[in-house]
Amino acid sequence: MCGRFAQPRSADDLARIFRARAASELAGERYNVAPTDPLLAVLERHGERIVDEFRWGLVPWFAADRKGAARLINARSETAETSPAFRASFRSHRCIVPADAFYEWTRQRDAATGRVLRSDPFAVRRRDGEPLAFAGLWATWRDPATAERLYTATILTGPPNDLVATVHDRMPIILDAADWDAWLGEETDAGDLRSLLRPAPADGLTVYPVSPAVNNVRSEGQELLLPLTRWTQPIT
Repeated sequence: MCGRFAQPRSADDLARIFRARAASELAGERYNVAPTDPLLAVLERHGERIVDEFRWGLVPWFAADRKGAARLINARSETAETSPAFRASFRSHRCIVPADAFYEWTRQRDAATGRVLRSDPFAVRRRDGEPLAFAGLWATWRDPATAERLYTATILTGPPNDLVATVHDRMPIILDAADWDAWLGEETDAGDLRSLLRPAPADGLTVYPVSPAVNNVRSEGQELLLPLTRWTQPIT
């Protein structure tokens, strides 16, 4: 599961990192991207790599309406190739969603009722400070009433590595820079794509507790990514 992430870099900054052209003016400084929010993603169209804007939560082309988008913010890597909602995008509409971090929560529950008593948020990011490159899928949906085109995206998830497993049982698929071309390539073989859907090495990541302010989707600002000082050392 990836239900919240930080995307503070501008389209121009991401274009430089991913050797692309910025096709969006979506502002950076976004530290608490939530489902149905706009996001920036990297994709290839007709041989050109661009950074463009999407809404988070994939709406398949055949959907009657856009109401299900909030439920399709993630696609399971194990089934995306065959799932009716994602298989067309897996074949030809792949993208990379850059993020400086993603958030996960550990939850304490009442033993008798199962009710959540407390949720503690953690940030997961790269040790070297470079952006994470989530494997994503995108789709175009046309509103039957207005003919408006809606561009949406989802993030692929898979089993966690040993580090992320300390806070959650799923994690985004994080692509190595050497695999960007293959993932975005319009002619990449399906078998080669499947080989990229693996947990990122744990030694390149760090996990640490952050402020409960991130629990509120209206919270924003770079302080959301600061380590929570009342805790001790990051999980390594």
